[in-house]
Amino acid sequence: MKHFFTLKNFFIKHKWRYLIGIVWLFGVDLSQLTIPKILGSFTDDIKNGTISSKDMLLYMGSILIIAFFIFLFRYLWRMSIMGTARYLEYKLRSDLFTHLQKLSTNYFNHHKTGDLMAHATNDINAVRMAAGPGIVMIFDTIILLSATIFMMVQTISLKLTIVALLPLPFMTLLTNQFGKMIHKRFHKAQDSFSKLTDKIQENFSGIRVIKSFVQEDEEIEKFTNANQDYVDKNMHVVRIQAIFHPIVQFISGISLLIVLAYGGALVINREITLGDFVAFNSYIGLLTWPMMAIGWVMNILQRGSASMARLNKIFHTTPEIINDSAIVNWNLTKVIGEVEINNLSFSYPGQTQDALSNITIRVPKGKTLAIVGKTGAGKTTLVNLLIRLFDSKKGAIKIDGHDIQEYPLEVLRRDIGYVPQDNFLFSTTIKENIGFGIDSYTMEEVEQAAKDAQILENIKDFPSQFDTMVGERGISLSGGQKQRVSIARALIKNPSILILDDSLSAVDTKTEEAILNRFRHIMKNRTSIIISHRISTIKDANEIIFIEDGKIIERGTHQELLDLQGAYYNLYQKQLLEEMIANQ
Repeated sequence: MKHFFTLKNFFIKHKWRYLIGIVWLFGVDLSQLTIPKILGSFTDDIKNGTISSKDMLLYMGSILIIAFFIFLFRYLWRMSIMGTARYLEYKLRSDLFTHLQKLSTNYFNHHKTGDLMAHATNDINAVRMAAGPGIVMIFDTIILLSATIFMMVQTISLKLTIVALLPLPFMTLLTNQFGKMIHKRFHKAQDSFSKLTDKIQENFSGIRVIKSFVQEDEEIEKFTNANQDYVDKNMHVVRIQAIFHPIVQFISGISLLIVLAYGGALVINREITLGDFVAFNSYIGLLTWPMMAIGWVMNILQRGSASMARLNKIFHTTPEIINDSAIVNWNLTKVIGEVEINNLSFSYPGQTQDALSNITIRVPKGKTLAIVGKTGAGKTTLVNLLIRLFDSKKGAIKIDGHDIQEYPLEVLRRDIGYVPQDNFLFSTTIKENIGFGIDSYTMEEVEQAAKDAQILENIKDFPSQFDTMVGERGISLSGGQKQRVSIARALIKNPSILILDDSLSAVDTKTEEAILNRFRHIMKNRTSIIISHRISTIKDANEIIFIEDGKIIERGTHQELLDLQGAYYNLYQKQLLEEMIANQ
């Protein structure tokens, strides 16, 4: 149960709600204990022939009053304990989401969405069950078991009580062994659920690709295998439970059988009355639940412990990219725009080969740097380092003469407008997608950003215009429209540095030219970094670098690189030929 230690602050904060709930639970159990005594007295009065109509009404009224208090107290403990457990569920889910938001990009490269979704659903629910029904069963078992045994000993017979409780030690040993098995098997079942969830999420996200390649049957088979694995893992848990609970009931039945035999003998020998025997059997009935609850408690707590261990693994993961209080200069509240990179080398975690090697670049404020090269050459890696999605230990990246690690992450990313290759749009309106990166905006600002990105006319053609819902990942828009909405989202921030990572590849050359002309106006005195495979996009940049295998092999202006007749020249000639063929 050590995994629940991380929740100690929650339990301390809400201790009074739990304590009050336990008090009401204690009231329920005490109320239940009075009913067997009433039934015993009622039985003796009937046997002795001393009961009257008034006594009958008194017995009935007593039972009704006790039943009412049981109802009231049960409602109150449910509100106190179960309600607090629901709040724990809410808090855990909020904390998990908040923590995941703080983790670095690299974490999500190694953890699938479906797995994280399983943590936010099944695992948190299992913890809630442990903090709600689990705690109720623990105290209900302790209170009811202790109080029932006390009543059996004090009011009926010590010898009969000892005989009735003989099977209890076997129950304890059994519970301990089965609890360990349940913990291991439930952990495997949760892992299998994560894989199943991830498979479903991946298929729904890629449904268009699946259909276009006619792979529906193959994906159904893969899903069926994952689904079957989940069922098999859960059946391993169910088999243990299926054995465990009948054994508990069997042991309880043995206890009842012993009571009937030995208790009956005591009645015949007049050591106890018939009413005492009836009351004792009622107490045994009350004991059956605590004895069975021992199994339920271990089951719920072991499930909750396994899930809390999985959640703790995430909570104990620290972000790789953070604001280091020892080096962050909190006086740097604005990025101006001069970028300088000196002898930068970088390799991804777990990789031995450098993705970038000895990169040295200087981009003065207000100038445009263009980066070109083959796929996988390291272009995107370079800009990811600039906005600190990753950190490099070799070389230095400076903005306005300060190492980027001296800037608070909030300032760095606020003043850099980044349009990535993956033009991700949220399932909301176009207006909200454009204004996503700033706290508040006016409709005029949204329209101006759309105009600068050359998407305004397209938006006005939509029936709902800026209130148009773009669908999941922007599926209702074309590739070029998604790119331009993403550009508008960066422009509305009014960034000091604008980075376009192959963000014009899906637009036609006429629209591309219009966007670039607009950029020259709005990015005046601001810094631009443009990554592209198309020479037409970057030919007017102040400097162009050609990256190959993580190294700069050529640099200069468009004309200077053509004069070199190297890699850039060959790419330019190839694109000219492709354009000529396309225009024929």
